[in-house]
Amino acid sequence: MSAGSGTRIGATARRRGVARTLPAVALGVAGLLALAGCAANGGDSSGDGHDGHSMTGAETEAPANAGTAADVMFAQMMIPHHEQALEMSGIVLAKDGLDPEVAALAEEIQAAQGPEIAQLEAWLDEWDAPREMPGGGHEMSGMLSDDELTALESADAATASRLFLEQMIEHHEGAVEMAEEEIASGSHEGAIEMAEAIVATQTAEIERMQALLEG
Repeated sequence: MSAGSGTRIGATARRRGVARTLPAVALGVAGLLALAGCAANGGDSSGDGHDGHSMTGAETEAPANAGTAADVMFAQMMIPHHEQALEMSGIVLAKDGLDPEVAALAEEIQAAQGPEIAQLEAWLDEWDAPREMPGGGHEMSGMLSDDELTALESADAATASRLFLEQMIEHHEGAVEMAEEEIASGSHEGAIEMAEAIVATQTAEIERMQALLEG
């Protein structure tokens, strides 16, 4: 074999050696890149609060103080219930010669329930809920009929005092019933606190009105 043939064979062998070495080098580089990627992502899949999925639950959680269906119903029902209490109080306060204790009670009802209506309306706005229940709403316990309101309006001061106490006892009992339902089923902290206040205040007022009727 000539010297030229030997040189060509040697070059071919070297090229084959390089060809075999390149895939191995490529695999080694790929492995290093994969390890670097794992290190950048935290090095494990257990989740330490720094990976891209760690906030998914928090991002999809409802706000802690959002109104639930029970809270919305409580507000939608209590607003017209309170409004009628204000109407009843306004009717008797317009009477000349009204019993002073009945007048004081009516004024206290106005002072307490007017701000509560405003707060309930603000919550409904915050919850993006309508002020009135769809389909006309539900029947509310303790609400006076139009005839009962007319009788209160047309009565003289003495009769109106008695009617107001009798009607407002029943009206308060309905409000307490709705408030207890909110306490049992609601979730909104403020609405539950208001419901608890309604139960306490109006239960005390019921006892007070019963004592006035008996006296």
